[in-house]
Amino acid sequence: MKILIFWDVYGRMGRELVARHLPALKAKFSPDFLIANSENLTSGKGPVPEHVAFMRELGFDCLTGGNHVFAHLKDLSEELADPDSIQIRPANYYDVPGYPIPWKGTRVVERNGKRILIVNLLSSTFLKDEVYNPFLKADEIFQNAEPESLDAVIVDFHRETTAEIYCMAEYLSGRATFVYGTHTHVQTNDEHVLPSGTGMIADVGMTGPLHSAIGQAFEGRLPTMVTGVSLFSKKPEPLTEGPGSLHAVLVEVQDGRCVAIEKIRIRDEA
Repeated sequence: MKILIFWDVYGRMGRELVARHLPALKAKFSPDFLIANSENLTSGKGPVPEHVAFMRELGFDCLTGGNHVFAHLKDLSEELADPDSIQIRPANYYDVPGYPIPWKGTRVVERNGKRILIVNLLSSTFLKDEVYNPFLKADEIFQNAEPESLDAVIVDFHRETTAEIYCMAEYLSGRATFVYGTHTHVQTNDEHVLPSGTGMIADVGMTGPLHSAIGQAFEGRLPTMVTGVSLFSKKPEPLTEGPGSLHAVLVEVQDGRCVAIEKIRIRDEA
């Protein structure tokens, strides 16, 4: 079984890169499942229904999120009401009576006799959202997952620090099939499989503008970094011109264990 995972599909350029290169990637690798992160899918911040539908039409089975997943909440009423939406959000938001958090934090996908569970978790370290401990939430999810009915468990851990994703992979060693980090936008060179059969990579990388401030035009970020004040910066906007870069990983699974991880990087001058 093969699972092709994209992150972070950033704005219009990211969507166009995926649409342009996905047919060739599918022809080459024949993936059984497609997963992407929609954290920056629309104008660099969260998804809107049109773009969730766009990814569904491309064949994606699940879109994970992060701290910006509700950036366009007022536009998402129909998508939120769809029990079969491919979009999920971090599972470890607090369950507070009277204040239900939209969407689900996990998704089970079944195709051609194979059944996988996708889990989305969010860290609170250096991020603004207050969330329940992601490690303890992972325990709760695995306790109710009926692992004997699953062919793989995939975990997107949206976090800032490298130590967190390594600790999460170790914590879920032997329980998760593949654990990967998102949020930092840079594909790391540390993919490996633990002795238990759990694979990991600290960050899958970004699909979007290559020479940018993690997807944004430099005018919105550079002046503040140079001067120390925001007086001269413009509103951060997604970069829409110049070279793009597609990042993904192909995960191969046998008997619930990760047996191979192949990084994919395509530079596109179009």
